[in-house]
Amino acid sequence: MSTSLSTKSKRSFQITHELILLFVLIALVIFFASMSDNFLTTGNFINIIRQTAMLGIIAAGMTMVLLIGGIDLSVASNVALTSVVTGTLLSTGVDPVLAVLAGVATGVAVGTVNGLIVTKIGIPALITTLGMMTIVRGIGFVITDGYPVFGFPESIRWFGTGYLFGIPVPAIIMVIVFIIVWILLYKTYLGRYIYALGGNQEAARLSGVNTQRMQLLVYMTSGFLCSIAGMILLGRLNSGQPNALQAFELEVVTAVVLGGVSIFGGQGKLLGVVLGVMIMGVLANGLVILNVGEFYQMIITGLVLLIAVGMDRIYNRKKQS
Repeated sequence: MSTSLSTKSKRSFQITHELILLFVLIALVIFFASMSDNFLTTGNFINIIRQTAMLGIIAAGMTMVLLIGGIDLSVASNVALTSVVTGTLLSTGVDPVLAVLAGVATGVAVGTVNGLIVTKIGIPALITTLGMMTIVRGIGFVITDGYPVFGFPESIRWFGTGYLFGIPVPAIIMVIVFIIVWILLYKTYLGRYIYALGGNQEAARLSGVNTQRMQLLVYMTSGFLCSIAGMILLGRLNSGQPNALQAFELEVVTAVVLGGVSIFGGQGKLLGVVLGVMIMGVLANGLVILNVGEFYQMIITGLVLLIAVGMDRIYNRKKQS
């Protein structure tokens, strides 16, 4: 009986949290629309979707990482490296298909190394991915000698600036990614394992879940999604830039935690993450339209992260009590 009441209470919180996020999103849209005539236009709406696509794709991978009780702070560096590797190969005349596959392999490799260090060596995910964030970023600078990479086929821009049926390609890719991750989390045994692993790793292991393999798979998936975002970044910038997306990992974590995914693992819904991503996208776009300075935008993003984590802490304390 108590378990049933606990389950109902948990569902009530999740529904309330998602409704709150929806109200916040609507309120932001109304606020920015009232402050600027340029906000509520078709062109700007498309712009928001295109700008939010990379955040959403990376956030989908980060969602799974946080659900298992981990974290991946190397995501932004990984995106930059995959775009640099792909761009460098393209600039030397390598076949575009092979160059893209090499970029994807690079992203997966970074995720694999993260997973192996966490599972085999036992270094905490925070320290592992913090170190890899610097290492991966450094590799990108070594490859390019610190300069952007140019000179590859115009067709590669399709990933970042192309349209399909009037919809930006990055937005289509983001939607496909969210659908696949939703199916993975809620329609397969892998999703049940991910939630179980984040809820109680030892209990999951005793239940027959190969916890190390699952953690490795999740970090590899995060790396793969980073490589997809890297192709979009390469297309948007029309160049491979090793210094791209610095500190972007904080925006990703903010969007996911704001969406209701617990930093302690095992709790959170993908729908909340989608709303969190949209809130971050609308907020960033609106601040730019209102000519809010970059430094003030950093302060606001940091405040949003603190508020999101604070809400998560309060909820977990209430749940424990």
